[in-house]
Amino acid sequence: MNISFNELRDIKHKLPTGSVSRIAQQLNISEQTVRNYFGANKFEEGEFTGKHVQSGPDGGIVHLEDTTILDTARMILEERKVS
Repeated sequence: MNISFNELRDIKHKLPTGSVSRIAQQLNISEQTVRNYFGANKFEEGEFTGKHVQSGPDGGIVHLEDTTILDTARMILEERKVS
């Protein structure tokens, strides 16, 4: 899946407090891995997230090999909408 870097960061910034921890616990991965997925680059503390960034407008295009973290984040945003 391809998404702009800015769109990916916007999704992360819209998440309610504690969402990074919730995603990490739900998917049994480290919080730093979730942060890396959304643009951080502390790979000595988290795992690689299967993404590739291509320079371009809107911060570039991010190719995501696995959308599980993104799908979980979107689910949290949808829950927040309904509540």
